[in-house]
Amino acid sequence: QVQLVESGGGLVQAGGSLRLSCAASGRTFSSAGMGWFRQAPGKEREFVSTISWSGGSTYYADSVKGRFTISRDNAKNTVYLQMNSLKPEDTAVYYCAARRYPNGNDRVVNYDYWGQGTQVTVSS
Repeated sequence: QVQLVESGGGLVQAGGSLRLSCAASGRTFSSAGMGWFRQAPGKEREFVSTISWSGGSTYYADSVKGRFTISRDNAKNTVYLQMNSLKPEDTAVYYCAARRYPNGNDRVVNYDYWGQGTQVTVSS
């Protein structure tokens, strides 16, 4: 069992930066593929980024590539999402997710555990 708690969301102007954190509990975190997803009002939850258990493999949605960076610290049971050059269209609730497999994945259905989400609002 893995429990996830996101933090770091907030209100920022376009062009600004935020760093999201996801603290995980449970002994299986270090062997779990992790992902970040987001959901805007009236829209489906969409993939943002994913990272493998070791951090050696990462993958990004085209919409955030070059602006967002995912990383993890297994000693701290934490995964991060550094978001730079934020745009109003990045506004959403951001969710951290974990899966029982060591590799990352870009599909919602392939994740087993979810955090409660953290709101990111980017003003123009």
